[in-house]
Amino acid sequence: MKNVLIPTKLDLVAKNTLESKGYSVIQDAETPLAELVVRHPDTEALIVRSEKVTAAVIDALPKLALVVRAGAGYDNIDTRYARRKGVDVMNTPGANSNGVAEEVFALALAAYRCVLEGDRTTRAGGWEKSKLMGRELTGKTLGIVGLGNIGQLVAKRSQGFEMRLLGYDPVISQEKAAEAGVKLVTLTQLFAESDIISLHVPETEETKGMVNQSLLSIMKKGAMIINCARAGIINEDDLRAIRDEKKLLFCNDVYPADKPGEKSVADIADVMLPHLGANTHEANYNAARRSAEQLVEYAGQGVTKYVVNKGVPDQLDERYQRLAYYIATVARHYLGDGASIEQLKCSFYGELGEFAKWFLPPICAALSRDFDAQQDPEEAEAHLESRGIAVEIRTPDDTKSYGNSMTIDLAGGGTQARRVSVRGTIAEGNLVVSRINDFDKLYLEAKGNSLVVVYKDRPGVLAKVTGACADLGINIDEIRSLRDPSETNSIAILRTNLPLPAEAVAKVSQAVEPEVIFTLSLA
Repeated sequence: MKNVLIPTKLDLVAKNTLESKGYSVIQDAETPLAELVVRHPDTEALIVRSEKVTAAVIDALPKLALVVRAGAGYDNIDTRYARRKGVDVMNTPGANSNGVAEEVFALALAAYRCVLEGDRTTRAGGWEKSKLMGRELTGKTLGIVGLGNIGQLVAKRSQGFEMRLLGYDPVISQEKAAEAGVKLVTLTQLFAESDIISLHVPETEETKGMVNQSLLSIMKKGAMIINCARAGIINEDDLRAIRDEKKLLFCNDVYPADKPGEKSVADIADVMLPHLGANTHEANYNAARRSAEQLVEYAGQGVTKYVVNKGVPDQLDERYQRLAYYIATVARHYLGDGASIEQLKCSFYGELGEFAKWFLPPICAALSRDFDAQQDPEEAEAHLESRGIAVEIRTPDDTKSYGNSMTIDLAGGGTQARRVSVRGTIAEGNLVVSRINDFDKLYLEAKGNSLVVVYKDRPGVLAKVTGACADLGINIDEIRSLRDPSETNSIAILRTNLPLPAEAVAKVSQAVEPEVIFTLSLA
């Protein structure tokens, strides 16, 4: 692998490093990528930033073996098609993190101290000092949604402002959060108590529109939201409807597409930037250097640590990876919103034991919103370790005759923390959870909309649960109800025709006072 194409404005350290190692490098940020691939069909490696690497680009480069994204996110690359064509895709996680973290405070200060309006009016000859009364960051409560690399750096950079820090991340341990000076809370508490909320989660099916009317309505008057993550996390219409009433401030650096044109949030954003989070000389240099170093290690030493679209062994039925994701999702929901995770233990029975490490990425993706299931097992281990979670893959006892099944145990942090053990398998072609704690033979399928309720066993509870759903016009397609061996607790699993809104869950909770309640919505 000697021919490298860099079709972007990347610091020259990448080109210089590669050429010093004997690589032939073409760097051209002016010519469109579609033209460059036609001119340089012998390209074996691409280094890109936000350029879209589509199936057509990959097909135009028959010798292409590696695409390096100089940055963390890689949704501009068709990773699945690359995998089918035998092309590895690599990112450089952490290289841009500090630039984004610092931008959070640039936006907060610009909004609090009326920087843009002050500059505009003063340049025009005005003196609007009395109209531009600002606020100070010192002593404010900062809520950080997502405590990955960037979120933890935001916490660290806030220290000079003596801020109270709240955090929401369903997978970080309390110990790891405490190291960053962050108190872990539920998402609801974070939105209710924070003066400033900074978002640092990827856009997924689970996070899309997560900042909606129910969270916005409980924010303090005059509170601020900063979005340097992804545009789809915020429901713009809900923010538009409630912004004036709550006098909310909104600072934004992300959009559905990075291109010129009208922006849908222009009427509700107090400060808007053109996706400048990683747009610093230092971040560009770090990403460029990392890209070149990782390419050299990949080509010369076979180091694949940062490959994000690794395949799985041919002998492994990929349905079991989906099962691992589903079981871990059930376990995480059982622990509850905002619960930290201290420990993960797994057992893989039957023929699954030899593929144990390949189940860690989907498990990690189910536990952490900022991890992609396509990343490799080593990355999953490193990610969990960075969140302070102890991981143990146990030696299975196959004398139990569980067949090809798996058990995932999670232990939460804190004095009132729950523990949960979930087992699943594939039965009659269906992905199913067969056991949650002492509730066995559940046959909870990984599809559709479900409500799971655990409660102290007593007469009349099921009627209250179904009645609460009926009152909200939700049809129940199926009900399963079991008692544990001690006959102390019962579990009810309802399959519903529609996803249950928060209103329905609250209504059921009020009616039955459950030990545990959560919903699942799966395609």
